[in-house]
Amino acid sequence: MKRSFYTTAFLLVISPALLKAQKLYMPRNITNAYKNGTRSLQGPPGKNYWQNGGKYDINETVTPETKVVSGVENIVYSNNSPDTLKVLVIRFVNNVHKPESPRTGQTNDNFFTTGLDITSFSVNNKDYNVNSKSWGTVGVVRLKEPLLPHSSANVNISWNYPLSKQDGREGQVDSATFYVAYSYPRISVYDDYNGWDVLPHNGGQEFYNDFNDYQLAVKVPKNYVVWATGDLQNPDEVLQPAIAKRLKDSYTSDKVIHIANLKEMLEDKVTQQNDWNTWKFNAYHITDVCYAVSNHYVWDGASVVVDPKTNRRSSVQAAYNDTAADFHHSVEFAQNALKFFSTQWPGVPYPFPKMTAFQGHADMEYPMMVNDATVSDTRRFGKQGFKFAQMVQDHEIAHTYFPFYMGINEKRYAFMDEGWATTYEYLIGLEENGKAHTDSVYKMFRISRYIHDPSTDEDQPIITMSNQESGAGYGNNSYGKASLSYLALKDYLGDATFKKALHFYMNAWHGKHPIPWDYFNCMSTGSGKNLNWFFTNWFFTNNYIDLKIDTVKKDKGFYMVNIKNVGGFAIPFDVKIVYADGQTAIIHETPAVWEKNQKEQVLKISTNKIIKSVALDGGIFMDYTPEDNIWKQ
Repeated sequence: MKRSFYTTAFLLVISPALLKAQKLYMPRNITNAYKNGTRSLQGPPGKNYWQNGGKYDINETVTPETKVVSGVENIVYSNNSPDTLKVLVIRFVNNVHKPESPRTGQTNDNFFTTGLDITSFSVNNKDYNVNSKSWGTVGVVRLKEPLLPHSSANVNISWNYPLSKQDGREGQVDSATFYVAYSYPRISVYDDYNGWDVLPHNGGQEFYNDFNDYQLAVKVPKNYVVWATGDLQNPDEVLQPAIAKRLKDSYTSDKVIHIANLKEMLEDKVTQQNDWNTWKFNAYHITDVCYAVSNHYVWDGASVVVDPKTNRRSSVQAAYNDTAADFHHSVEFAQNALKFFSTQWPGVPYPFPKMTAFQGHADMEYPMMVNDATVSDTRRFGKQGFKFAQMVQDHEIAHTYFPFYMGINEKRYAFMDEGWATTYEYLIGLEENGKAHTDSVYKMFRISRYIHDPSTDEDQPIITMSNQESGAGYGNNSYGKASLSYLALKDYLGDATFKKALHFYMNAWHGKHPIPWDYFNCMSTGSGKNLNWFFTNWFFTNNYIDLKIDTVKKDKGFYMVNIKNVGGFAIPFDVKIVYADGQTAIIHETPAVWEKNQKEQVLKISTNKIIKSVALDGGIFMDYTPEDNIWKQ
C-alpha cells in the first residue's frame, strides 16, 4: 500500500517540565531546524516539516557479454520545501569506481571502471549538455529555470556504465552473476538542516536517500533470472509456466519451495525462451531499488506471516550458487528473522512485501534484499559457520527498520542504523542460540576490539559525525558502542517502557528523515522521563567502560561497597556476592544507579553473614580493567 508521509497523527500529553528540560547540545544548523518548526522538542516532526521525493520510472538493460548496464529514466521530482532550487544535485554512487574518485581504503585494478556516461539529460523537456565524465559520485546541474517551492520538475536521463570486475556492494559476482545496485542517477537529498546533500561517497560510508515511488524494468537475455526490490509484476511473461506457478505458490507457503533447481537452470527450463526478457517490478515509498541477475543460481521461496492481526504475509526468497551449503537454509533463516522482528524486537510488522537473500560478497543491506557472503563452506568459522551465516543475515535484514523504514542519514549518523541492527542481531541471537553463545559472539565480534584499544579514536563521542571518522573509530561508534547504549537504555527503562518509547519514535518518523535529536526527544517523550542525562552520558562524552571496586567496609549488619565509575559510561552491572558459608547472591543494578552521580556509588549490602568476595560483572558491557572488579576477604 502506498503511504503518504503526511498521514501519521499523534495524540500526546506531554509534561511542560519535560519539554523545558530538553537542552541537549545541538549544532547551529540543527538548532535552526527546531527554530524553523520542521522538528519539535516533543520528538515528532514539527508543524513545518517537509521532505522532497520523486516518482522514478526506470528501464535498464544488462548485457552479460559486455558487462555494461544501460538505462533510461523519467523522474518526476517534487520540491516540497519552502526554498527555490537553482540546481539539481545528481548522485551516482557507482562512480566510486573511477580512479579519480576519493576512497577510504585500498583497492586493485579490478575495482576500477570508467564510470557513468550520461548520453542525454533534460529537465521539463529542455535539453542540458551534461559532462558526466568530470563527475565523481556527485554532480551538479544548474537549472535553466529554477524549481519553485511546492512545484515539480520532469527529469529525463539516459546513461550507461560498466560493472566492476571486483564485486562488493555491487558488481560482477562471477562471469554470469551480477549484483546491480546504485545503478541509476538519482536526485540527491535536499533537507531542512543541511540543504543539498553533496557529501561524496567514499566507498566506506553508507547512504542517505529520499523516499520515492519506483517502476523498475530490467531487460536481460533468456535464461537470466532477475531478483529485485519490489513486487514482480509479470511472472507469466518472463517465467515458464511451471516455474511461475511455484513462485506464486511460495507466496502463501510456510514450507520452502524450490522454485528453480540447478538442473532446470542449466537446461533452460526456467525463463521464457525469448531472446530477451523484461522483468518488471513496483515499489512504493522506499529509499532505493536494486536487483541481481544470474543464469545459474538456484532459487528458493516461501512466506511468513509478519502481521498476526491481519495475517499479512511477506514473500521470502533466496538466490545462490548451489554449492553454498548455508544458503540452502537462507529462506528458513529469513522466515525466523521476519517473524521475530515483526512480533518481538522491534515488534513492528515487517513493512514490505518481500525479502530476498542473494549470495554475493558484501554482507550488505538493501531495501527488500540482502547481499551476503557464504560462510559455511569456507571453514573460517568451523562448526559455527551456520550460526554465523544466520547472524549476518539477521543483521542485514534488521536494517529493514533502520535505514529503510526510517530514512536515516547513514553518512552522518551511522549509529542510528548500524547500532540498532547490531542490537536486534543480539536480541534475536538470544532466541536462536541462547545467552551464553550470543553473549560470547557479541563480545568477541562487537565489543572486544573497542574495549581493549585505549586510543583516542576509540573514545570519540558517538555523536561525532560518521563522515569525520574512519577505521575502528567509525566501526565501534557506529556498531558496538551505539548498540550498548540502546541495550543500556532498555535495561534502564525496562522492556515495556522501552518498547513504548521506541514505538513512539518509529511511528513518528517512519517514512521520514530523523536525526539523533529526534531520537533523543522521542524517547524522552515516549517514556515520560527526562533522559537528557543518559543521552549526554552515552552520546556526547568520550566515556568508556571501566568500573572499579574501590573499598569494601564492614559495619554491624551491613557492608558498604564503594564502586568507582572510572570510565564514565552509565552501564548496568551485576554485583556477585559469595558468602563464607558458600551461599551466593546477585544484585542487578540498572543504569539508574548513575543518574545522580556518574562518578561513584556506594552499595549497602545488609547481612549478618561474612562476605568472602564481591565481584562486578557487566556481562556484554566489557570492562577495560576487569582485574579491579573483584574484592576478596
